[in-house]
Amino acid sequence: MKFRWQLLMLMYMLGQFNALYAQKSVTEDQQAWLGVFNQYRFSDRWGMWSDVHFRLKNDFIQKPSQFIVRVGPTYYLTDDVRLTTAYNFINHFPDEAHKNISQPEHRLMQQVQWFTKIKQARLMQWVRLEERWRQKILNDDELGEGFSFNWRMRYNFGLFVPLSKKGLAPGGLQLLINDELMVNLGKNIVYNYFDQNRLFVGLVYQTNSHAHVQLGYMNVFQQLAAGNRYREQHVIRLFYFHNFDFRKSEEKH
Repeated sequence: MKFRWQLLMLMYMLGQFNALYAQKSVTEDQQAWLGVFNQYRFSDRWGMWSDVHFRLKNDFIQKPSQFIVRVGPTYYLTDDVRLTTAYNFINHFPDEAHKNISQPEHRLMQQVQWFTKIKQARLMQWVRLEERWRQKILNDDELGEGFSFNWRMRYNFGLFVPLSKKGLAPGGLQLLINDELMVNLGKNIVYNYFDQNRLFVGLVYQTNSHAHVQLGYMNVFQQLAAGNRYREQHVIRLFYFHNFDFRKSEEKH
């Protein structure tokens, strides 16, 4: 009798799971993401972070999706451990919820980033906390007054594996496996504490000792605010990274 009851409960739970899964709505899109990252080092302890992004959507290039600019100071605990805080401005170009207007967003971020050498490979990680203020939307044509607010936590890792004899040196080619998980927090978040996951696989070309280019495919899977709606993006991602070191030669370790 007990086994039969457990079997019935299991069948009920499976039925509920199937019902929830059937209600899930997933939309897909193809996008292209372009980004430039710069890190400036002025002394052994102080530097600056900046990055700029332009993203396109609808069959990769038909419409603009987002414009992002981010800038702020960096404190170097060591050469491989860095603390950054920054201001971000994001312009969300017209979308389903605001078909004829752009939605501005302001963010603050706090981040710890660290690098680890693993034999011939290199591992980059960061943990980032964001405070997000997005202007409210009145209708398709008009922004509302005030801002909606929430927190977001992000964990990012990138594993760089050399594919050529030059390895991580200038002229070297590397495989990059990169994943970033984002979680929403705050009283305004009801159904989508999981925000999104970004999985990237691509190639890295080391242009010189201070710069490299990344090109590859990224899959973005995001849960929307309704909870049962998801967005999957297939992205061609092209990023350029450059480190500027303005320290005098005698200051460098």
